[in-house]
Amino acid sequence: MSTPTDNKIPRTVWILGFVSLLMDVSSEMIQTLLPLYLVSGLGMSALVVGLIEGVSVAVAMTTKMMAGVLSDRIGNRKHLVVLGYGLGALSKPFFPLADSAMTIMGAKFLDRVGKGIRGAPRDALIADVTPPHMRGRSFGLRKSLDTVGGFVGPLVAIGLMLATHNHFQTVFWVATIPAFLAVALLVVGIKEPETPPAARSKKAGLRWRDALQLDAAVWVAIAISVLVSLARFSEAFLLLRAEQSGFTLAWVPLVLVFMHLIYGGLAYPVGILADRFGRLGLLVISLVLLVAANIVMAQATDVVTLLIGVALWGGHMGFSQGILATLIADTAPATSRGTAFGVLSLATGVSVLLGNLLAGALWEWQGPASTFYASAVLSVLAMGVLMGLMYWRKRRSLA
Repeated sequence: MSTPTDNKIPRTVWILGFVSLLMDVSSEMIQTLLPLYLVSGLGMSALVVGLIEGVSVAVAMTTKMMAGVLSDRIGNRKHLVVLGYGLGALSKPFFPLADSAMTIMGAKFLDRVGKGIRGAPRDALIADVTPPHMRGRSFGLRKSLDTVGGFVGPLVAIGLMLATHNHFQTVFWVATIPAFLAVALLVVGIKEPETPPAARSKKAGLRWRDALQLDAAVWVAIAISVLVSLARFSEAFLLLRAEQSGFTLAWVPLVLVFMHLIYGGLAYPVGILADRFGRLGLLVISLVLLVAANIVMAQATDVVTLLIGVALWGGHMGFSQGILATLIADTAPATSRGTAFGVLSLATGVSVLLGNLLAGALWEWQGPASTFYASAVLSVLAMGVLMGLMYWRKRRSLA
C-alpha cells in the first residue's frame, strides 16, 4: 500500500482501470446499439427503452448496496469484484441470442447484477490502497481509463456495423471477447492488500444497521450524488436523438465515441484539480455544463448541433463522476467504505430509475425536446442546492 508521501498511483488502481477499460469496450459495443436495436429491430417504444435502462440501473445500484456491506463484513474486496465482473462477462452472449424485449431485459439484469456486485467493493478497494491526498486523481484515473473503453467500444461497433451491413448480432458476439479478457486480468493482476484497514470487521454476514450508522458527512455526500444523478438521464436518449438528427444506424455509436473522448480527457485532470482546490465548486461547473448540454440537445435537428450538445454532456461527466466517488472516499471511515459506496449506489439507483422513466414518458407523450428541457430544470435545481451548501460551509468556517 502507498505511503502518505508517495505520489505514485498504486498498481492496483492501474489494473482496475484497465479491467474497467476492457469491460467498457465490451459493454459499449452493445449499449451503443441496443436502443436502436430495440426500436428499429424489435419495434419497441422509447418508453420501453427508458424502462429497461431505468430498471437495469436500479438493479445494479441495489446489488451494490448489498455487495458494499458484505465487503466490509468479510474483509475481502477482490472476491466480490471478480464475481461481479464474471457475471458481467457471462451476460454478454445472451444479447446476440435475444429475440424479444424480455430476453434483453433478462440479459441486462444479469449484467447489472454483476455491475452492482463489483462496483462498491472496487471503489472501496481503490480507497483502501490510495492515500487521502491522491484520491481525486486515483478515482479520476480509473474513470479516464474506463472512458477509453467508452470510445474504443463504439468505434469497433461502427467498424463492424459497416463491415457486416448493420448486422447487430455479429457486433454483440464480438463484444464477448474483451469481457472475458477483463476477468482474466483481474484474477491474475489484483491482490487484496496484505494488511487490511485495522478496524475493518471480520465478521461474516450482512447487517443493514451498518448503513444507518453512517455519519452525517457521508449522507451529505450521498445526497449530492442523488441530486446530480436525478438531473442526468441515460445516454440512451442521446443515441435516439442522434438518429433523429441525421446519423445513419452504423454511425450512431460515434456519438458516444465523441462523448467519452471528452469525458475521459477531463476526468483525470479534474481529479487533480479536486485534490488541490476542493470538490463542490467543480460539481457546480459540471451542472452548468449539463444545463447547457440539455438546452442544445433539445434544439438539435442537425449533426453539428447535436455534437455540440454531446461535447457539453461529456464535459459534465468529466467534471462530476470521479468527484462523486471521491466525496464518499473522503467522508467514509475505513470500516464502512464498502457500505457507504453501496448506500450511494442504492440511492442513486432509485433516482436514476425515476429519472429514466420520466425521460421515456416525456419522449413518448411530449416529444424529445421535453426530455432534455426537464433534465435542464432538474440540473438548475441541483445547482442551487450545491451553491447553498457551499455558502453554508463558508459561513460555518468563518464563524
